[in-house]
Amino acid sequence: MYHYYPHLHDSSSFHVHGKYTDNLTDLILTNQTKSDIKKPEMIEASEPEPITITYGYSRDHRPDLKQFIIDLICSGDGDIPIFFKSASGNEADSASFAKILVNFKKQIKVDSLMVADSALYNAANLQLLSEILWLSRVPLSLAEAKKLVSSIVESELIESEIKGYSYAVYKSNYASIEQRWLVVQSEVRKQSDLRQLEKRIKKSENSATSQLNKLQKEKFNCYQDAANAILKLSKKFKYHNVENIQINKKISTNKKLNQECFYQISATLSKNELAINLEIQSAGRFILATNILDENILTPDAMISEYKAQQCCERGFGFLKDPLFFADSVFLKTPKRIEALAMIMALCLLVYTLAQRQMRAALLSSKSTVKNQLGKPTERPTLRWIFQCFQSIHIVALNGEKEISNLTPYRQFLLSFFPSECYQYYYC
Repeated sequence: MYHYYPHLHDSSSFHVHGKYTDNLTDLILTNQTKSDIKKPEMIEASEPEPITITYGYSRDHRPDLKQFIIDLICSGDGDIPIFFKSASGNEADSASFAKILVNFKKQIKVDSLMVADSALYNAANLQLLSEILWLSRVPLSLAEAKKLVSSIVESELIESEIKGYSYAVYKSNYASIEQRWLVVQSEVRKQSDLRQLEKRIKKSENSATSQLNKLQKEKFNCYQDAANAILKLSKKFKYHNVENIQINKKISTNKKLNQECFYQISATLSKNELAINLEIQSAGRFILATNILDENILTPDAMISEYKAQQCCERGFGFLKDPLFFADSVFLKTPKRIEALAMIMALCLLVYTLAQRQMRAALLSSKSTVKNQLGKPTERPTLRWIFQCFQSIHIVALNGEKEISNLTPYRQFLLSFFPSECYQYYYC
């Protein structure tokens, strides 16, 4: 049976402190005069172009700060980072994802299934990936996708082996590429979407009522002006319709006994049941696409499982951005140094995930468990928690002899799940 290796791709932004006006400042020494500064055309062609530290879409919710991007490809087994690339702060995922995957495929000759989010899915990218197996989420901004998720009835969905999920299989020829679409419904997400929809409808109703009341108080010089105003307003409402529209001609008399003719609007609001029902029908649904047409190679359940595994990249970014890693706030003199720091960060993540994978594999093979933060047994502890368990171990010198303090039996038990080299730190 054909076997593939899932590799998951994602990117994240890291904000920095500093101006970083241009990359030419990388060449300027502290005591260098302006006359000594090399012009761009004088820079050796062999020297790589540094990334640009600039503004872009901030996943850190810091649009006030400049940033750089880190692209990661992780293995589905153990969250191991196997490809790393730093990029300029304004790099767009949709423009870079496919090129990164093609470059990765050239370097690693394995049968990979490349998994990515909806930023990968556009016509230009799919054309570039013609020789690569891929699995991606389909953006619901596509008319075909939006129509599909709202048109499927519950009876068409097949219950997945993965608890809480159901699906329906369809064929698509988007971008002239034959592919398999999987419309997935998550029960947990459906309940969340319905709660959010209820809030949006309530908010929309309050806003629509306020705008309509304000419009009904306005005086218009002619009938057509009033008709245009109510038509323009009604187009703004997504979840409500304007009904019982009347445009009344009125005459007022001012203090000088002069008559004034004007027009006023009278109308009511009602819920747009069609629009609301379409959103209810779409709640909790998303579409996965793949160019693996044979369900025996990649089953619908496997498609859901592989896509859910994309969280391994998110866990990697979470590790790099954690304040305990001391790299959550970046301030270096040049973009080159930031690139070097990013490489070191990626190497740290590699070492951390390899050690964590080793420990979990040892626990699994020995059918053992350790205590988590709540004191409950687990087969999948984080390495960070294990590190915390080894705090307060000291070397104590008494009468010229060195001893290890606080190396309790439980800590010795934890050590047994690591390679023998780790013993050198505690047993000489």
